[in-house]
Amino acid sequence: MKTELELRIDLAAALRLSAKLGMHEAVANHFSAAVSEDGKSFLLNPKWVHFSKVKASDLILVHSDDPNSFEKGKIDATAWAIHGQIHQLRPDIKVIMHLHPIYSTALSCLKNPTMLPVEQNSARYFNRVSYDSHYGGMADQLAEGQRLASLLQQNKRLLMGNHGVLIGSHDIGIAFDDMYTFERAAQILINAYSTGQALNILNDEVAEKTAQDWEKIEDFSIAHFEEMKSILAAEDPSFMD
Repeated sequence: MKTELELRIDLAAALRLSAKLGMHEAVANHFSAAVSEDGKSFLLNPKWVHFSKVKASDLILVHSDDPNSFEKGKIDATAWAIHGQIHQLRPDIKVIMHLHPIYSTALSCLKNPTMLPVEQNSARYFNRVSYDSHYGGMADQLAEGQRLASLLQQNKRLLMGNHGVLIGSHDIGIAFDDMYTFERAAQILINAYSTGQALNILNDEVAEKTAQDWEKIEDFSIAHFEEMKSILAAEDPSFMD
């Protein structure tokens, strides 16, 4: 497991890169990374601070068993509800990224929001995404966090109906690449839908093989993140402060 400082730097980089790629929404949304093996101690981005400004030292260390650690006014209530419960109930998920990117959110608003395997990116998610079809307003209650954690089942990705997307992982770089690819896949799928033509969906065998191939190249995801992080460091290294 990486040191807390390394996790802080990587999480700050992921936040800034998400803003750079236009996947953020105003000063909403939240990322977290566990600093303990049981997932109960984790870092969160501060409430209503723009992703593009977050520094490693800005991230707040909290504990899911200690409500007082969620410094009043500094942590978004939805982050407390969602991240606290998922980290506690799914300790294998060390990193959680929740965003409302345009195409993923558009997909979540369809009657059939399934990420259909129409090409290589979308096939990464074949039978590997959970879906929530019961949006009930702002997710600021612990029960809602528990519900979302249960919906994940064995998966680490949740498309939240009429809301956005949640990506979990054991590594910040992998989670970042996963979020990037999910949004790109959603963009391709939404654009394919927009033509009005029938979709040419990959057969199950090919889709499953492609998904398994993706799972074998986590080093690709890490390399993507490290390359993006190096670009960010060259432009503005203040995220490491």
